[in-house]
Amino acid sequence: MARLFPMFVKLDNRPVLVVGAGKIGEQKIRGFLATGARMRVVAVRVSPAVREWAEAGQIRLEERAFSVTDLEGMFLVVVATASRAVNESVFREAQRRGVLCNVVDVPEQCDFFYPAVVQRGDLQIAVSTAGQSPSLAQKLRQQLERQFGPGYEEWVARLGGTRREVLASSLDPERKRWLLLSLASREAFEAELLLATKEKAS
Repeated sequence: MARLFPMFVKLDNRPVLVVGAGKIGEQKIRGFLATGARMRVVAVRVSPAVREWAEAGQIRLEERAFSVTDLEGMFLVVVATASRAVNESVFREAQRRGVLCNVVDVPEQCDFFYPAVVQRGDLQIAVSTAGQSPSLAQKLRQQLERQFGPGYEEWVARLGGTRREVLASSLDPERKRWLLLSLASREAFEAELLLATKEKAS
């Protein structure tokens, strides 16, 4: 298989389809909720949480079997039903229509994979083994969570504000580059943590 191209995709206002709303489908839907995607869910059986999201207007839910017309205009589709035949038929139709597809736990029927993600505010660190070993990806995620603790969330937010100020300044480009690299160093982070600790103690 060709090497994957790693990227983070903006889904705000993009149409996304999830087929299946059981335990696994619920997990996949939950992952889309904060992205701003226009969520459409088609499922015969629906978990209580998915039903609540539908009642709250967070997703559009249709309790019925999948139809090929469900893929019309979709940006991507995630398939999480208990039927191998249904999953395969959705994948084949998605391929025919040029819609990105992920059939859960079937790497051969995936155009993209779900990485193991460390989330610290706007900082996201994703690990993927291209479906070869999700267990290894999870172990690496746990190591990264210990390495990049909760303090990174506030630090990254502050870095964003500082970066905008530096870029808007009259400093020459090389000076800006050096300053931004210095601010993003491990030493700068540790100094930030020490300052935050002192502020809390005072």
